Amino acid sequence: MSRNQLDDFLRMLKGSPSGAVFNPWWHVDEENDTGLLAPAIRRKHLVGYLRQRLGNAHLAIIGEALGYRGGHFSGIPMTSERMLLSKEQQIVVGIKPRRTSKPSVCLNGFSEPTATIVWGALLGLGVKPDHFLLWNAFPWHSFDPRRGMLSNRMPNKSEQLSGRPVLRVFLQLLPCEQIVALGKIAAGELDAIGVKAHCVRHPASGGAKRFRQQIEEFCNNWIR
Repeated sequence: MSRNQLDDFLRMLKGSPSGAVFNPWWHVDEENDTGLLAPAIRRKHLVGYLRQRLGNAHLAIIGEALGYRGGHFSGIPMTSERMLLSKEQQIVVGIKPRRTSKPSVCLNGFSEPTATIVWGALLGLGVKPDHFLLWNAFPWHSFDPRRGMLSNRMPNKSEQLSGRPVLRVFLQLLPCEQIVALGKIAAGELDAIGVKAHCVRHPASGGAKRFRQQIEEFCNNWIR
């Protein structure tokens, strides 16, 4: 991925659908962000994350949609702000991550269960941080308008359609040998753009144990 291609991809991400959808790289969460520079900080995080994995990542894990505890504030899919700020994690190298959520909203930064489980499982299996890529079939954050920004909802059919061109370009720009769908919705979206993927249980809603078993089995077979 050249610099121009990455710039084009970021511009593509700018085209999020209207309605109850938050675009972390181009929108300001006026209630919960630290300030107007928050989207630029999240873009920097994403660029650093992608560049570090270009040519190194062999495994792509595709989820359903960005979550408010994860990419909404970190700018990186399935990665929480607390993980990004931790000195123990090597999520982005070469830049100093910065929080974008107000401390008054979440004192130590948000932590996302799915992010913690996915990262923990892969690192525990010996997969290096820059050898896997995390993304979502719907790349933006779809929230419940009745509950506000700090909520999640499943993207509707129209929104899912709007995410497919981004997903297709993402997989073209950062090709991986193996693609894993995190749950049936992600698997369906990948299938809709002609990409066959190995499907594992999503760790949410009591699926953590099954996810760990399935991703371990997959990685063991893949590494062999």
